[in-house]
Amino acid sequence: MNTLFDKIWDKHVVQIVEDGPTQLYIDRMYCHEVTSPQAFDGMRARGLKCFRPKQIYCMPDHNTPTHDQDKPIEDPVSKKQVDTLAYNCKDFGLTHFGMMSPDNGIIHVVGPEKGLSLPGMTIVCGDSHTSTHGAMGAVAFGIGTSEVEMVMASQCILQQKPKSMRINITGKLGKGVVAKDVALYLMSKLTTSGATGYFVEYAGQVVEDMSMEGRLTLCNLSIEMGARGGFVAPDETTFEYIKGKEYAPKGEEWDKAVAYWKTLRSGDDAVFDKELTFSGEDIEPRVTYGTNPGMGIGITEAIPTEGGVGFEKALDYMGFKAGEKLLGKKIDYVFLGACTNGRIEDFRAFASIVKGRKKADNVIAWLVPGSWAVDRQIRKEGLDKVLEAAGFAIRQPGCSACLAMNDDKIPAGKYCISTSNRNFEGRQGPGSRTILCSPLVAAAAAVTGVITDPRELL
Repeated sequence: MNTLFDKIWDKHVVQIVEDGPTQLYIDRMYCHEVTSPQAFDGMRARGLKCFRPKQIYCMPDHNTPTHDQDKPIEDPVSKKQVDTLAYNCKDFGLTHFGMMSPDNGIIHVVGPEKGLSLPGMTIVCGDSHTSTHGAMGAVAFGIGTSEVEMVMASQCILQQKPKSMRINITGKLGKGVVAKDVALYLMSKLTTSGATGYFVEYAGQVVEDMSMEGRLTLCNLSIEMGARGGFVAPDETTFEYIKGKEYAPKGEEWDKAVAYWKTLRSGDDAVFDKELTFSGEDIEPRVTYGTNPGMGIGITEAIPTEGGVGFEKALDYMGFKAGEKLLGKKIDYVFLGACTNGRIEDFRAFASIVKGRKKADNVIAWLVPGSWAVDRQIRKEGLDKVLEAAGFAIRQPGCSACLAMNDDKIPAGKYCISTSNRNFEGRQGPGSRTILCSPLVAAAAAVTGVITDPRELL
């Protein structure tokens, strides 16, 4: 019996090249402003039109400022990239959710929330965190700019078939432990290269119990273990989430779709190239101490006394010492957002801790919704009032401080406790120091001014 990955992959094979790659059909492509300009230029140079323009959706997110979006972008590089995407979409007849459009946001947040990413699909984007969409029960992966052009021109891509891995997470999660902690735990166990060459299926009680938002966070971080992508078999949670979404099937089409989606699971006798099992009970709220997402510890643990290549250099950059704990460490910035944790559930979690408390004076906090739809939901639920009463302001949607491609940069030497996905040197700004965590850990730090176990405040 095939794995779910095999089922979806095999259904999309156009042809197999002997001793070469597979030509794979792509159901949906997303484009943002950073990895698409050269692809559009290449299409123009060859006099080509997009083969299936209706299957391509574009929006700016990396370079968008998170304030004054109704005014021209001040940074000339950012402005050029955002303007170029708008021009290219118009020229090639593609759907474009531009800045200030009610549909705009981070591409990996918007796709699922609009029902554009559906179970059984193949989904690509010129962005490594495309694996996020795997939470919908899709085979979703990031591609390079030349491959973006290939999909524009043919709606197909040449790919070597990856190996399959299943990661089972059994049992239940403890208080204050969320999907982000699960992902950070897996990365510390597998390291940032432990899943290289694999497509990961997440399974087990912990994953089944997760909300769609939680699964989106988990799949988002698959790439940080080296995987080509990660996904979760669709179930009632998935169907419930998709139902009624703008681009979701309706009426009879819906019934047909659900009947098909219910077949999308690995057989009981499916054989994976690799299978791993972890227990949810072993996971506590987590933080990173180094300069890759695999360098993480439970919040009550101490930094290891030794590590692999680059261990000393990473600690030196971060200003930490081997064997010390991070609890009580002073922080300067808090960032809630990104395609990892910019969804409504993340804002609810953050608000649950800051409610009735006040932002610490030493902290600059950037709370950035992943989309305008998330922003509207925050206001509908009154979370904006809770956050404002505690001294926090909500910024406008965009990738923000996840990466230093817009105005939201962390200054050199400053510590940022961040719900984003990467803590590489300079990722959030030259010389910035990033500590990855969940929205609950971020909220606890935001009100205390130091790294704090959120379980003490829940």
